Amino acid sequence: EVLETWRSVNAVCFDVDSTVCLDEGIDELADFCGAGQAVAEWTTKAMTGTVPFEEALAARISLIKPSLSQVEDCLEKRPPRISPGIADLIKTLKANNTEVFLVSGGFRQMIKPVAFDLGIPTENIIANQLLFGSSGEYAGFDPTEPTSRSGGKAVAVQQIRQDHGYNTLVMIGDGATDLEARQPGGADLFICYAGVQMREAVAAKADWTVFEFEELISELS
Repeated sequence: EVLETWRSVNAVCFDVDSTVCLDEGIDELADFCGAGQAVAEWTTKAMTGTVPFEEALAARISLIKPSLSQVEDCLEKRPPRISPGIADLIKTLKANNTEVFLVSGGFRQMIKPVAFDLGIPTENIIANQLLFGSSGEYAGFDPTEPTSRSGGKAVAVQQIRQDHGYNTLVMIGDGATDLEARQPGGADLFICYAGVQMREAVAAKADWTVFEFEELISELS
């Protein structure tokens, strides 16, 4: 039944950090800006679901306070590393006329280059927005984005489904927030990608756990 759903999928929503990319973007940015250790501890709390996501996001970003030029420098000096097999999987999905979305608790500014590399249109990115002042100084983040809150990925996925009227939608990710997207009106299937981070609690509740994207490609052809 899981395979049937996968083969008939109309839209796939991918998490970005530790799924499409090998890194956690916010940790990379923190490290680049000299706040690595403190921020990584908060990321762990956010991923395991021990603190509300919005609390962890606000805490991490206030430790970093990145300016626009720091974000741009970080992307240039440490371009996001794409997970092996993801480009082929997305190519295969597109060849099957399956729409691809990136749904992330990370920041749009850091995800855009990834989307560009994978041929995903920017309007298919649902992520948080860093705010900057007129001279590029850090000015917070947009709290109205659903992905800035716990349960936000579920809201974002429901919205995608509603807007486009997809019959079958699948969520692929590694974290607790990705698992939340599988609910009535949301994703029909949650596939846990454990190729970067194996989170036992998440994998235990997934419909399917894979360690390589090739496993997903081979079931489509």
